[in-house]
Amino acid sequence: MARVGVEQSLTNVSEALREKGYDVIELRQETDAQGCDFCVVTGIDSNIMGMQDTVTQGSVIEANGLSADEVCRQVEQRLGRS
Repeated sequence: MARVGVEQSLTNVSEALREKGYDVIELRQETDAQGCDFCVVTGIDSNIMGMQDTVTQGSVIEANGLSADEVCRQVEQRLGRS
């Protein structure tokens, strides 16, 4: 199953992904994203400084305005499961 890093404030998303069997880790700092297939972020402070350092090769899903179910659907779509 895919490994998904989720920002701390998105507990509803973390719970929904765990229920679907995904390996979910909490993103507390940038290095936590290493090894993740996906990273779910709020997008609130998205690239404020314009820096483009890459920490992960995984896809980034911006959860701003999305429900937990919509985030799960995006993960499944990107895995080709829907």
